[in-house]
Amino acid sequence: MSTEDRQPPDRVARIQADWRRERPDLDVGPQGVIGRLHRLADRLTEELVLVYGRYGLGEGEFDVLCALRRAGEPYERAPGELAAHTMVTTGAMTKRIDRLERAGLVTRRRSADDQRGRIVALTDPGRALVDQAFTDHMHNERRLLDLLTPTEAETLEQLLTTWLSRLEPPTPG
Repeated sequence: MSTEDRQPPDRVARIQADWRRERPDLDVGPQGVIGRLHRLADRLTEELVLVYGRYGLGEGEFDVLCALRRAGEPYERAPGELAAHTMVTTGAMTKRIDRLERAGLVTRRRSADDQRGRIVALTDPGRALVDQAFTDHMHNERRLLDLLTPTEAETLEQLLTTWLSRLEPPTPG
């Protein structure tokens, strides 16, 4: 790394230096990656929720609307399926669906296949909202990713994909 490429010590580097001083017996090297990923995730979330908020949505509601929109016509899924597609518990999903239903963005009905089951569907206003919100979300993600060069972004995506594949089991479909 050339001297022009070196960054001044950031918060993580200062924390590592403190730990190296206090606990020289431990390898604090992993903090360099894990600490920065954690901070980056927090910062990215802050930037992403700004867009959701413009549409009166929280991160969870945005995820539900996107999961319904990605389902394709007729833009509906069972609540359990939504929970699986958004990685939250069914209890948390129920609260999100309640809020979206009150806002007129989704409807619930009995499943034709199983009268005990329910189906959640996007309303026309819900589809219009998620289409616009997702468009703005993608512009925002592009803005954030453009802080890296295309080569850096590609390398980072490959590294993260590899690391994540080693941490979590593959999910079907």
